[in-house]
Amino acid sequence: MPDLVLAQQPHAMRLGEAAPFSRDILKAQAERLAAAPYQPRSPQAAAQAIDYDAHGKIRFTPERGLFADGSGPYPVSFFHLGRYFQKGVAIHEVRSGRSREILYDPALFTMPDDSPAKALPANAGFAGFRLQESRKRKDWRTQDWIAFLGASYFRAIGELNQYGLSARGIALNVATPEGEEFPDFTAFYIDAKAEKGAAIIHALLEGPSLTGAYTFTCRRDKGVVIDVECQLFLRRDIARLGIAPLTSMYWFSETRKPAMVDWRPEVHDSDGLQLLTGKGERLWRPLNNPPQVTVSSFLDENPRGFGLMQRDRLFDHYTDGVYYERRPSAYVEPVGDWGAGAVQLVEIPTDDEIHDNIVAMWVPGEPAKAGEKRSYRYRITWAADAPKAAIAQPALARVVATRLGNGGQPGTERPRGVRKFLVEFLGGPLTRLPKGALPQVQLWISRGSFGPYQHTEAVPNGLAGHWRTQFDLLVEGPQPVELRASLMIGGKPASETWSYQYHPG
Repeated sequence: MPDLVLAQQPHAMRLGEAAPFSRDILKAQAERLAAAPYQPRSPQAAAQAIDYDAHGKIRFTPERGLFADGSGPYPVSFFHLGRYFQKGVAIHEVRSGRSREILYDPALFTMPDDSPAKALPANAGFAGFRLQESRKRKDWRTQDWIAFLGASYFRAIGELNQYGLSARGIALNVATPEGEEFPDFTAFYIDAKAEKGAAIIHALLEGPSLTGAYTFTCRRDKGVVIDVECQLFLRRDIARLGIAPLTSMYWFSETRKPAMVDWRPEVHDSDGLQLLTGKGERLWRPLNNPPQVTVSSFLDENPRGFGLMQRDRLFDHYTDGVYYERRPSAYVEPVGDWGAGAVQLVEIPTDDEIHDNIVAMWVPGEPAKAGEKRSYRYRITWAADAPKAAIAQPALARVVATRLGNGGQPGTERPRGVRKFLVEFLGGPLTRLPKGALPQVQLWISRGSFGPYQHTEAVPNGLAGHWRTQFDLLVEGPQPVELRASLMIGGKPASETWSYQYHPG
């Protein structure tokens, strides 16, 4: 065990001995580990006894956190191990090119005298950490804005100060016969030096199929912006390599709500996938809770952005005290050329809100082979909406609702087996349409046919630029149907493209 040194402040954390550190050293370590057999971390046996209730009674003391004395950009507090986070993570402080591990100490936490956590060994480690708000804020002790906890998961609050969906360092073999693999961030290095006010976090990723060296440059602005740089070293072939993965929850919304399943109108952390392709097309794909695991691929080359978004911001659409209307959107912007591949959307059936059942990621077209080295850079913006670059130049009308019902014309007998779709658009060129003018509708389906009833009109609510189009779909068989719709004015796009996957039945 290394000699312990005591930081020069009251009630200091215990630190291990100093060692040289740089990003190049971290990359070399990741490459060296990839060339050796994988050594999985062992869970702490005593953590199994720390159940949900026991874990909730263990509180970190913020005044004892890293940089709580103002010596770093943001105070750092730590998560304790528990039943659902049993593997210790090594967390280091970095100063002037030297790192010291922050050693686990139960004295950093308040806990009941009979807490099962007292059975943990001295070198148990932490489950993860979070960045508190700036010490300039009076509530910094109770308010955090980024958290790294579990496998390679991390998340941030948006401008509405609410956590929701998560990001991951990597996603491997999601929804494949090989079975999903969850590599871990096994070590973090938190730099005391700020870069233009940003917190800098380095991380080592380890898993059976690859290792990685990551740098996160985290900025607290109106929302949260995280610039990610990673180098990956592949131990073996990977069937589905997911870059910049986002993970969220979608149970139901106004699109399709199961009858009598819940008292709330909608329950979701995200309601759609937003895409900006390499050619500049803007797409909106409402999320599904499908009858079986479904993978949708949006082929592209050098994508400009994708994100899992929460567009519905009205409380009375949820009527819940957990603030689904405040959940952040997370939007990924690649830096540099990512080549050919696909944004893949994985949707997994769920019957409750406790399960994250949505994954969006970039999957390179080139097969991921053992021995390869790959590098990626990208930015994740956590906010109420996508960055301006994703929704401007030119501004187009956006999809604001997708509704399904029985087909046919109101006031007449409804035909059996016909499904009606109603898509609402708002803003952009639609706000400038002369009175009496109608936008043109472009429709496309992968199979089946359109019914005779089609209708486009301004929504009668007095809101300028709010339009809806309705159409019927006739289709046989249970296989999914892909649909697309967009509005045009004078032969030019007036809206983003609505892209939906319909599951008959």
